[in-house]
Amino acid sequence: MFDRFGNEQGLAMLIAHLPAGYIFGSFARSRWPGKGIMPAAMLGSVFPDIDMLYFHFVDGGRTHHHAYITHWPLFWAATGLVALSVAKWCGQRYLAPVSAFFAAAMMHMILDSVASPMMWLMPFDGHALELVTVPAMYRNWVMSFILHWTFALELLICAWALALGFRRSQLVAATPKNST
Repeated sequence: MFDRFGNEQGLAMLIAHLPAGYIFGSFARSRWPGKGIMPAAMLGSVFPDIDMLYFHFVDGGRTHHHAYITHWPLFWAATGLVALSVAKWCGQRYLAPVSAFFAAAMMHMILDSVASPMMWLMPFDGHALELVTVPAMYRNWVMSFILHWTFALELLICAWALALGFRRSQLVAATPKNST
């Protein structure tokens, strides 16, 4: 992929972060006690992309947004450890949602690593790793991405999330209501 300045850029997960957060939240909610797990998981799955605001409105797209601290996996791991310690100190009820948020943020890093360079050891090592390089086959980077086989992984994640949501709505609809 090439940015608007002609610099080669890596592609990233385009549409599957939020559905992946829903999938993770569904499984976490069924295994961890507590409230707020689903919203925390869904927020955590997209929160690292908050850097897109800076990318577009301040930086003007000069630096790939994966170079920002919000896309450094060690940042999320360190922040998560501190947040979990604080959550444990504040009370057991905060552990599950805080864990869900930071686990989902790390899941975001993993998903981005499929088709985009991620600097897993930043700030100690700026070497970027990616599973697959998506070549810039079309003038529009979105077309290059959508027509690459890795986009099928995103569609699979979206279909899985839809299936989970549909199944959940069926279970809720089948639950008898109390009549008094």
